[in-house]
Amino acid sequence: MRPHAGSEEDHAPELTPPVRATAPWRVKHVDVLPAFRLQVRFNDGTEGTVDLARFIESASAGVFAALRDERLFRKARIELGAVTWPGNLDLAPDAMHRIIREKGTWVME
Repeated sequence: MRPHAGSEEDHAPELTPPVRATAPWRVKHVDVLPAFRLQVRFNDGTEGTVDLARFIESASAGVFAALRDERLFRKARIELGAVTWPGNLDLAPDAMHRIIREKGTWVME
């Protein structure tokens, strides 16, 4: 019979390196702007604006309706190259990147 392992031995070893958000379409920087907008910069240097105002006020906003609370909206941050908010809300960085490269602004509706 094996003796009881100490608490340090109960942790699984790190088998894979940490995830690094290095793809060109991953968000590198985000600034929260007035009127439910974001200024974003991607790993490849692409920059633009995300306008969420109409979307979060719409009937189709779903879980994103929570972002109508400006205090919550201002808590935007980057996790693994995606813009996120508390409550497991996030935006797809690849779609955001594609539209911003084409138009400079992603207006979600």
